Amino acid sequence: MSRQTSSLFSAALIAPALLGSVRKLDPRSMIRNPVMFVVEVVAILTTILFARDLATGGTNLAFSGQIILWLWFTLIFANFAEALAEGRGKAQADSLRRTRTEMTAKRLTGPGRAYEMVPGPSLKVGDVVLVEAGDLIPSDGEVIQGVASVNEAAITGESAPVIRESGGDRSAVTGGTQVLSDAIEVRITAAAGSTFVDRMIALVEGASRQKTPNEIALNILLAGLTLVFVFAVASIPSFARYAGGSIPVIVLVALFVTLIPTTIGALLSAIGIAGMDRLVRFNVLAMSGRAVEAAGDVDTLLLDKTGTITLGNRQATEFRPVPGVSEQELADAAQLASLADETPEGRSIVVLAKETYGIRARDMAGLNATFVPFTAQSRMSGVDLEGSSIRKGAVDAVIAALSGQPMASRGSNAALAFRTAADSQAAIEIRTIAETIAKAGGTPLAVARDGRLLGVVYLKDIVKGGIRERFAELRRMGIRTVMITGDNSMTAAAIAAEAGVDDFLAQATPEDKLALIRKEQADGKLVAMCGDGTNDAPALAQADVGVAMNTGTVAAREAGNMVDLDSDPTKLIEIVGIGKQLLMTRGALTTFSIANDIAKYFAIIPAMFLGLYPQLQTLNVMHLASPQSAILSAIVFNALIIVALIPLALKGVTYRAGGATALLRRNLLIYGLGGVLVPFVGIKAIDLAVSALHLA
Repeated sequence: MSRQTSSLFSAALIAPALLGSVRKLDPRSMIRNPVMFVVEVVAILTTILFARDLATGGTNLAFSGQIILWLWFTLIFANFAEALAEGRGKAQADSLRRTRTEMTAKRLTGPGRAYEMVPGPSLKVGDVVLVEAGDLIPSDGEVIQGVASVNEAAITGESAPVIRESGGDRSAVTGGTQVLSDAIEVRITAAAGSTFVDRMIALVEGASRQKTPNEIALNILLAGLTLVFVFAVASIPSFARYAGGSIPVIVLVALFVTLIPTTIGALLSAIGIAGMDRLVRFNVLAMSGRAVEAAGDVDTLLLDKTGTITLGNRQATEFRPVPGVSEQELADAAQLASLADETPEGRSIVVLAKETYGIRARDMAGLNATFVPFTAQSRMSGVDLEGSSIRKGAVDAVIAALSGQPMASRGSNAALAFRTAADSQAAIEIRTIAETIAKAGGTPLAVARDGRLLGVVYLKDIVKGGIRERFAELRRMGIRTVMITGDNSMTAAAIAAEAGVDDFLAQATPEDKLALIRKEQADGKLVAMCGDGTNDAPALAQADVGVAMNTGTVAAREAGNMVDLDSDPTKLIEIVGIGKQLLMTRGALTTFSIANDIAKYFAIIPAMFLGLYPQLQTLNVMHLASPQSAILSAIVFNALIIVALIPLALKGVTYRAGGATALLRRNLLIYGLGGVLVPFVGIKAIDLAVSALHLA
């Protein structure tokens, strides 16, 4: 499934949003937004009063009717912003929902892959199903047997298939994805209705979106300001009577609505929804708005090395023979020992020998070959040919076998100990080469033939392309990057230098990762963690922002509060950028809202009290046509500015890496100064139109 970004104001979104904005006028829905709830209360009261005046023949009905009409428009425009933001998420949810087709599953019933066909929704946690080429995986699970190529485009939007296999960190599979080749046995880990896709649908629809701490705090502030202005406006009639006059209720209502921070109150919810929506469009699933906000303030990023910073599969990159042995001879022996090795390392040795020296795979049947599998006890593997024995494995294991421990071999040429000084010298050379490779961050693999050490295969964990530049960008954002690995310090230092991280933690256990995160948090820092393995789960749960790779284990995905569907650790740059964008957007619109309230005061207050206090004429800097025109223009502007700011609330303020001082200065200049100037221009333009049309 390809999730294309919907046009902001496409017809498919506008019609449902308009209908939704009317539905949201329900007071039970409006009460969640204190500012707009108060506006609705006064709109209802003034509507009732207008109906009474209409029945009894009151005065200024046309003026009052226009004010009330624009009050209801203000409410609808505020609801429209939220409904439009929700509508974009629901459109994405509909696309996801199409991946949940009714399917059948091959539930295993006995040995030999005997199975029965059952409806997919009837599967329970713990059931084991057989998924063959062309089949859809019926539910979330873990591969317990086999290896297969899986098309995950329905979830990630990426067309390239991925490998899923039993064991390790690439065993998790997602319901709705399709097996392209081979067959796998999958143990179901999620019951119907609680799969990964189900959670995605609920989250992108906003059903589970909770207000973040900052959002709650801002709501409390806005509610407090609204309460202050309730008392302030309620006291105005007393001042008017003291001056020997009176002010109509409809004018007091207009003053109240323009005084309170309706602009940010109307757009606050839409900003939060849009932040999570932007993450989804970057193929990142946020489990809470709190995580999105926290991403905007991250100080430290911890990344698991294998599969996150590196590709995760060591690749043969070079053959390094000992003196007296040619690279061709070493490559030939290494390839022979690897022909039956189905690991990524073994396959890469075969490919390197072929590409570098043109050595093609031989017909092993004709050579009467017997392959020796790798075991944890021997730490070696190899092949026995007629009259010859080849072994490859850990340097210490191969040397130990040649210097005194028998190698498992059929051939009589296998040595039980070093026979000559040359063999002893070769062992020294092998250790020197191995140490050099280890210092460079690689893994040395010794090769021996018939008791003679030939050299070392240089295996390297390949750092993902472009990751160094991405870490440099994180550094410019003020984020410190720390690589976590189980490798020794020497290897970790080399990989860290190549990847460009700021620091590393070597030989790390799950407890070490937790301790590091807690130490950073104790120092007042917000910590983000990227990982994909079960051993990363505790750290992902402890981190303020835990980004689990979609290719990782179920435990990792459950522990994190975000899931990267593309399994790209550098995606945190986009996550941080969106978090900062959300915070900046909220701050920018709050600044604009307060600033434009100041400008509205200059429009409406002089107009209200001009008859009572002629001295206020000096404050009428806009030279508005009449008090009625000023009041109507201010209330119209108050409604229209919400519509004008909806695109900014949904798209967000553009974030550029820079210091806090520079960002604050930019914010004040653009949105603070702009918030003061725009109402002067807007209200004056509306006043001219109102006067020309004789609306007041």
